[in-house]
Amino acid sequence: MTYPTQPIASHYINGRYVEDTAGDLIQVIYPATGQIIAQVHAATPAVIEQAIASGRAAQAAWAALSGTQRGRVLRRAADLMRAANHDLSVLETYDTGKPYQETSVVDATSGADALEYFGGLAASLTGEHIPLGEDWVYTRREPLGLCVGIGAWNYPTQIACWKGAPALACGNAMIFKPSEVTPLCALKVAEILTQAGLPDGLFNVVQGMGAVGQALVSDTRVAKVSLTGSVPTGRKVYAAAAQGLKHVTLELGGKSPLIIFDDADLENAVSGAILGNFYSSGQVCSNGTRVFVHKAIKDRFLARLTARLQGAVLGDPQDPATSFGPMVSARQLEIAEGYIAQGKAEGARLVCGGARLDRAGFFLPPTVFADVRDDMVIAREEIFGPVMAVLDFEDEAEVLARANDTEFGLAAGVFTRDLARAHRIAAGFEAGTCYINTYNDAPVEAPFGGVKASGLGRENSKAAIEHYSQVKSVYVRMGDLEAPF
Repeated sequence: MTYPTQPIASHYINGRYVEDTAGDLIQVIYPATGQIIAQVHAATPAVIEQAIASGRAAQAAWAALSGTQRGRVLRRAADLMRAANHDLSVLETYDTGKPYQETSVVDATSGADALEYFGGLAASLTGEHIPLGEDWVYTRREPLGLCVGIGAWNYPTQIACWKGAPALACGNAMIFKPSEVTPLCALKVAEILTQAGLPDGLFNVVQGMGAVGQALVSDTRVAKVSLTGSVPTGRKVYAAAAQGLKHVTLELGGKSPLIIFDDADLENAVSGAILGNFYSSGQVCSNGTRVFVHKAIKDRFLARLTARLQGAVLGDPQDPATSFGPMVSARQLEIAEGYIAQGKAEGARLVCGGARLDRAGFFLPPTVFADVRDDMVIAREEIFGPVMAVLDFEDEAEVLARANDTEFGLAAGVFTRDLARAHRIAAGFEAGTCYINTYNDAPVEAPFGGVKASGLGRENSKAAIEHYSQVKSVYVRMGDLEAPF
């Protein structure tokens, strides 16, 4: 079978495709079949040097343009991305295994939203005037220089844009390293930016594993690193960046709580639990995988959830009728299976799912455990698969304390008709991104990020500008200057 997935070359540097077959071979596996559909090579030191040198060379002229001029390029790229949405969604599905039904409305579209939003914001990046009697200070918002973005495998198109758009809007250059599991989509983002008129060298894509990321993070010419990934990887990147006092944004993992009170709209609460556990086959960092359900409605919740899950269509991810796809890799499937075995061993009650499907590819159906205790492994550790843990509660203060009893703090959600309680719970959550009567909405206009071990800094919204720029103060004295001698 022929797949339209093999890129022209492994890397995209200085406005064109670049190949160096001396780099380690990376095979791209289609999660729905387990077949190899493309291959790329990891960046060699020569490729990394080319990416850094071209980014540094292009950045100053880009920063010298007005914000309006930079924004015009990004907005043009957003239009091109939307026009190519079908092809980009097909590629995203090949890259990740997520169903086309999902990728066609979430991935390239949200990437385009980021390009449009930050393109529109670019012209507003001004300083301020601070009067001090007859003297005054003015500030300038200036770019950081060369930024590195390191992506995760679950949203390769979106993450490339979430990092690239604010970086470029502020006048920086960016080198983006996709996950080695999903190396294809970021190359198309780079192509589109070139089509839109982005000067060569400002958005380079290089492939590779941890060694390539390490080389980029530790290079003294890099001013900022933005990572989306696991907590262990985040700690390594943070430590490496600290050696050079680089700016860092970390969007890491989570074990987020979703609290469902007995007065919640049951159908909406079930929808929230489904979106917070089984979208992208459960491979979303902000997922609310600890679902605390009030004892008074637990049985009704589980019955309705089980019935709704029977409507999931597992099949060919390229078929628009398919609503639930495979996991991204054999390894990720094995990790999820290991947690399912632990859940059973610790005494959690398996309500549905739990066993891989007997077919090609990496399919694991939606899996739900009930009667889960807080100390169980499946309630403590991030699984990153379609495994939901349902826990019981009765008291508001108690459930909030249990919800916060975790090293993570990426997201949290609550379902209730009592809006005073909803806002009280949201205020009490130790999480950076919270939801009331919904889950996993991530508009570009809103800040996204975590607290505690779930990360540092924020992506999206005006908050992202703070992480891709710095403020310079200029003191202006209008009169004579005295000195003691």
